[in-house]
Amino acid sequence: MKHMMLLGVLLAFGMGTVSLAETAPRVITVTGEGQVDVAPDMAIISLGVTHEAKEAKAAMDATSKDVAAILERLNAKGIAPRDVQTSRFSLNPVWQNRNSTSDQPPKISGFTASNAVTVRLRDMAALGSVLDDVISDGANQFNGLQFSVKDQKPLKDEARMLAIEDAMDRAALFAKASGVTLGPVQSVSELGGGGRPVMMEMAAMRDGGAPVAAGEVSVTASVSMVFAILD
Repeated sequence: MKHMMLLGVLLAFGMGTVSLAETAPRVITVTGEGQVDVAPDMAIISLGVTHEAKEAKAAMDATSKDVAAILERLNAKGIAPRDVQTSRFSLNPVWQNRNSTSDQPPKISGFTASNAVTVRLRDMAALGSVLDDVISDGANQFNGLQFSVKDQKPLKDEARMLAIEDAMDRAALFAKASGVTLGPVQSVSELGGGGRPVMMEMAAMRDGGAPVAAGEVSVTASVSMVFAILD
């Protein structure tokens, strides 16, 4: 009797599973990728000044003097104040014997002052000369150079369109390979995307200054699409 009851439960469970599977929607889910490559029209420079001295004030004064000269130079070149921002400001002691195995206790031998500035340069032709000028004014640290596009919205919209086209092509291919008929779109969702620097060409810009390879900027988009399968 117990075996009969157990068999009945298993059959009921199995029939329920088949029923759920029969009512589940028949869909094809795909992802699509889109990418647009363009020449950048804006550079983002991260530069800084660092000085070391025995006294904290001397280190800070030397750093501040050079940064002031750099900011004045950037202003003279027509770079707007909104495109210049202090990104890091620090004053740290310089230690002696801190990691030494000698019996001498660690002591402060001086101080290091640093001031970093991020600059958005909208005139790409002036990039080389700007780099030369700020070095002449005292910049002794460069923490990065990135390229971007001022107006990315049209590029992102184009990349989204390409991503949708890519997803539709994939869905049609999957449907054909599976021997089913592709139905209408059930949902579309964006998975993300953005600009990233890609060195696709080496077009050096000199303009009397340091040679810089701008390359291209790629704006990407990804989408997920769900299509119904027709009977």
